[in-house]
Amino acid sequence: MGHRLGGLAATRGLAVKVRPLTFDALVAVIVDQVSELDGRVRVLIDGAPAADPAKLADAAVEPLRALGRAVRRVSLQDFLRPASVRLEHGRTDSYSYRHDWFDYKGLQREVLDPALDGRVLPSLWNAATDRASRAEYVALPENGVVLVDGTLMLDRWLPAELTVHLWLSPGALKRKTTEQWTLPAFDDYDPVADLFVRYDHPERPGLVES
Repeated sequence: MGHRLGGLAATRGLAVKVRPLTFDALVAVIVDQVSELDGRVRVLIDGAPAADPAKLADAAVEPLRALGRAVRRVSLQDFLRPASVRLEHGRTDSYSYRHDWFDYKGLQREVLDPALDGRVLPSLWNAATDRASRAEYVALPENGVVLVDGTLMLDRWLPAELTVHLWLSPGALKRKTTEQWTLPAFDDYDPVADLFVRYDHPERPGLVES
């Protein structure tokens, strides 16, 4: 894997270049990176909800399967913490969104760590019912890939073989975000990723290279 890029360096530094891509070409880059890795592979695709990281993760599933890799899709949205924790300070508290909404430890415990032993839990919490999802563990073959989409994941030292961050400029983030109250949660977020992508225009992403 190449040099991991931090957000500040990738978006403000002078010693970087940006390779223009299409959405399909970005998918191909991710698939190529995974294809170079042996054994089970954990991939984190991170971005604000406005960047829709789930769409990119979904798009990589079939190309990976075409290479003979078994794929399990997991979403951080299925690893929310209970409403009593998430909403303790109200439904529009940005600090809670940053620190209390998502069960990153649960994601590591139930997906990322056991993936290397050949099993993953596809979901942990049902937000609609505010109860445990009661999902069963599913097998991950020796060459399997776990594709996880989510937000605010890449400053928590979650274990993964490949990390991707979809970066939105402050203007694009504000313009595209439906839940405006979440915006302050991203003010101090400085993710570190293997693939750092400028994503203001998803049809014309730019891969930042050191």
